[in-house]
Amino acid sequence: MVEHSGAGSSRADADERYEVLVVGGCGVDTIVRVDELKIPGSDSVSVPPVRDYVAHTGNGVALGFHALGRRTKFVDFLGDDVPGRLILDRYASVGLDFDHLPAPEGTPRSVNLVDREGRRFSFFDGRHPADLLMPLAFCGPHLDRADHVHLSRSHVNRELFEVCRQRGVPVSTDIHVWDGADPSAHPWAYGADYVFMSAATVKERAPDVLRDIVARGRARLAVATDGADGSYVLQRERPDLVRHFPAVRPERPVVDSNGAGDAYVTAFLHTLFDGGDLDQCARAGAVSGAFACGHHGTHEVQITAAELAAAL
Repeated sequence: MVEHSGAGSSRADADERYEVLVVGGCGVDTIVRVDELKIPGSDSVSVPPVRDYVAHTGNGVALGFHALGRRTKFVDFLGDDVPGRLILDRYASVGLDFDHLPAPEGTPRSVNLVDREGRRFSFFDGRHPADLLMPLAFCGPHLDRADHVHLSRSHVNRELFEVCRQRGVPVSTDIHVWDGADPSAHPWAYGADYVFMSAATVKERAPDVLRDIVARGRARLAVATDGADGSYVLQRERPDLVRHFPAVRPERPVVDSNGAGDAYVTAFLHTLFDGGDLDQCARAGAVSGAFACGHHGTHEVQITAAELAAAL
């Protein structure tokens, strides 16, 4: 597949800046709806229709900022395959500015089980070769035009943290489920200015892991989301104070938690960019995350700025 520009969207002028540049993290989820997240005793079970959705974390963050009205650019590797064409069609339909390079092993995939309560378990097929890196010749001009860069936890961008630091561009990331020790997450945990993660693995150790992120890395702010139990937030200026914020009650029944973390990140940062304080940012993240849980699919519907403001 040749490099594609704009995916059919209205492309930004050459001199226009991006409010957010997202690097890495697009793919396709195959979602299987099940009663419980466990293997039945038999060798097969009937399920509702199995569907493919444009997904993964970079996709969720890019679409989220785009829906909130931020000038957003997304760059990644993409396969010349059916999932890749599904992604290009989706971005063209919503007008997301997207450029990509050929992915030698094809487009990343996931198979996600989602139970009746909306909880999910993901089998992730990242498939990009371990030595595949985003070339600076390709993404450098985009970095020069970005006010903020979001580096998804995708190894293709692991060497861009220092590049962004040298250029004075603030960086956010989401390291997702981390045990607080696995070194594979260190470039993201300790290299970003704004670090988001899930507390699903660390659970009650979340405050200690956030303190470690701030103490050992560059983070101005570190956040651990904990689903229905809310979120934990630590600021560098107050390294002794990990604050807990409650979740909000979803306005719709919870049907699918896929994409809730990405929705939290975008609304939190969107509010921060507008000068919101910590309480306002955490509240916005919680509202957006709850909104995402009310829709089937990973990132099929994003909250808009007007909907977020009304909910707040």
